[in-house]
Amino acid sequence: MLDPRTLGLVGGVLLLLGAATIVVHVLRSRSDSGLDTAIIETFRLRVHAWWMLFSVLAAAFMIGQTATVVLFGLISFWALREFITLTPTRPGDHRALFWVFFLFTPLQFVLVGMQMYGLYSIVIPVYGFLFVSARIAMAGDYKRFLERTAKIQAGLLICVYCLSHAPALLTLDLPVDGWGPKARLLFFFVLIVQLSDALQYAWAQIPSKHVIIPAISPTRTWEGLLGGTASVTLIGAVLWWATPFQGSHWWMAAVMSLVIALMGFAGGITLSAIKRDRGVKDYGTLVEGHGGVLDRIDSICFAAPVFFHFTRFWLLW
Repeated sequence: MLDPRTLGLVGGVLLLLGAATIVVHVLRSRSDSGLDTAIIETFRLRVHAWWMLFSVLAAAFMIGQTATVVLFGLISFWALREFITLTPTRPGDHRALFWVFFLFTPLQFVLVGMQMYGLYSIVIPVYGFLFVSARIAMAGDYKRFLERTAKIQAGLLICVYCLSHAPALLTLDLPVDGWGPKARLLFFFVLIVQLSDALQYAWAQIPSKHVIIPAISPTRTWEGLLGGTASVTLIGAVLWWATPFQGSHWWMAAVMSLVIALMGFAGGITLSAIKRDRGVKDYGTLVEGHGGVLDRIDSICFAAPVFFHFTRFWLLW
């Protein structure tokens, strides 16, 4: 069962989403608001995506840890599918992909659910990496071998291995035992990632803009990165009670939020670079207005392993 503090955090976020939905409805119905209609529509689509993400996550929390790990496993499977289908594959890749999708992907989350850190931390980066290379070579197709192998390995690493560190937060030995504190830590992580993306976009709308990497992401500016990161760092400090960094360590929640924001930004530009390389706008069409699943979790994929290991190191220190 979730404790009152966790229920308060989850319920508070859902209430804020309800208020945001009302605000969007009012702004869309008023043509004289003076606000850019494109910005209002973008905000509406973000709120819609957040409703999907946080409501499903809250439902999984109510069922328990196994359901939460399974949820992330399904998200990972779909994200990997989007990643792989972005570029054509050859017949020599198909058997390797079979084992990637139906062995390594579910095995990673099974090991996370069994709390076997010694195995889930090395299965993909060691054995998965070696297996993909050897299995494709055994097919006898050497054309663009390095490109094809690297693509599958990158997808497995980003979409499965990195993302699995989000539910792996549930396996950490926290100072306060119980399901509630673990669920609250995972919810805190996902919330900070999403707030970071939103606040970076909001700060990027100020008149004076200095785009960081125009060729890859023309909407990401230094104003957005700095303003969004500073804002989410303050929010993280306020939400210190939702983390294991409690007592006099409120500043650790702020530092962790800063790290999450920076790694989320890195994930966003990296996955955007891959899309630009392939000449596509989105990874899929599953999420209205935001493309595929991978378009919405790119920041989570990069931030999850770093936040997990930083937190684990702090707990062991």
